[in-house]
Amino acid sequence: MTEFSHLDKSGNVRMVDISEKKVTKRTAIATGFIEMQPATVKKIVSDKVPKGNVLTTAKIAGVQAAKKTFELVPLCHPLNLTWINIQIEPKQNGFKIISTIKAKDTTGVEMEALTAVSAAALTIYDMCKAVDKKMLIKEIYLIEKTGGQSSNFKTG
Repeated sequence: MTEFSHLDKSGNVRMVDISEKKVTKRTAIATGFIEMQPATVKKIVSDKVPKGNVLTTAKIAGVQAAKKTFELVPLCHPLNLTWINIQIEPKQNGFKIISTIKAKDTTGVEMEALTAVSAAALTIYDMCKAVDKKMLIKEIYLIEKTGGQSSNFKTG
């Protein structure tokens, strides 16, 4: 097991010093799922939710969250994000959310991808909670990351 980079030799929390790292192209893809009743999926897809267009609002929330990850997660660095894409795919019992984040920077964008998925799912939940009390946000994880000094990663 490798040492935790966010701890100093005394075990104190710290932000990692990335000032000497090389700028490279970084990508990360994350996914998640929000489970709900099939009737709720139909209402969202047909744009019949009282609070407005759920999917467009969730995509915007995902983009905003990715850009603000460093403000939400205490030890994350502000990054030069160059592309953010949020896909929301309807399924019979919910929506699969996929975020793809790209940057040219000195550290990875995994947290931005995970944060984008989380915010999109939370937005769907918020906009539909009056319609469906049984929604579940689940299975949020990193699918893939590329770039940087550490090896690339791909689930499966």
